[in-house]
Amino acid sequence: MATDFTPKDLEALLRYQNNWGRWGADDQLGALNLIGPDKRREAAGLVRQGVTVSLSREFPTFPGPENPYPAQHYVVREFFPGEGACIDYYGISYHGYSATHVDALCHVWEENGMWNGRSADEVIDSYGSRWGGVEKWSGGIITRGVLVDIPKFRQSPYVTVDEPVMDDDLERACQQQGITVSPGDALLVYSGRDAWDKDQGPWGIRADGVPRPGLHASVLRFLRSKDVAVLGWDMMDATPHDFKGRHTVHLALPAFGVALIDNCDLAPLATACRAAGRYEFMLAVAPLVVRGGTGSPVNPIAVL
Repeated sequence: MATDFTPKDLEALLRYQNNWGRWGADDQLGALNLIGPDKRREAAGLVRQGVTVSLSREFPTFPGPENPYPAQHYVVREFFPGEGACIDYYGISYHGYSATHVDALCHVWEENGMWNGRSADEVIDSYGSRWGGVEKWSGGIITRGVLVDIPKFRQSPYVTVDEPVMDDDLERACQQQGITVSPGDALLVYSGRDAWDKDQGPWGIRADGVPRPGLHASVLRFLRSKDVAVLGWDMMDATPHDFKGRHTVHLALPAFGVALIDNCDLAPLATACRAAGRYEFMLAVAPLVVRGGTGSPVNPIAVL
């Protein structure tokens, strides 16, 4: 299925099968429109054990190949008569390969435009974006989550550069796991980044031209056909690729309005799902309310 995915197929998805105008020309929720009260009730009904699993990586305060601009965390103690307190400061440049975060609709665009056809030149300045900012998702994201366990499907510890995750991998893995992806779902794709880091070194080295395993552009076809609302992943766009531009699967953001949760730590969830024998759960994500923000650090929680 994926082997025949060409640059022309990608162009057709972006130009003729996008979601622009689907919920109105002024819509700034994107595919989160697919998550309504019924979908949230469905998600709540999946809570059986009451077990919670964080999908967040640790706040990245230590510098390294994946984290050239480490987050800041300072703590100050205050003293009062007979008591004391401590206060702290957080500072972070979270886009990149170290911090778990959600990308807002204004974060990425391509030659056809931003989400719903807006022009980045007209709505973005140093104060933020006047279109598609993360504050539009202030109600949070609560929906049915589905984990696709690629290492289990492939019987391999991690995805490799030579074999990125294709759309037919997702189809067949879902069949093997006995799950059906439905409109409004959050699709979480586990590729084994933790195991890769132990064997191969940091996956997210920030340097142009470094080969990086991950998801193939054909995954866009799966996301669109299933009406996925959220994509969470530990490995992101596979590089190098045969398509023009820098981004491939990230283009689900401006084309389909799909919320992207980057740099998830999905190994604990994979362990929990294997133990429970099921791969669907409630997912809760609460972005910070930052007017004009291009995204937000998040701690996604799966509840089984």
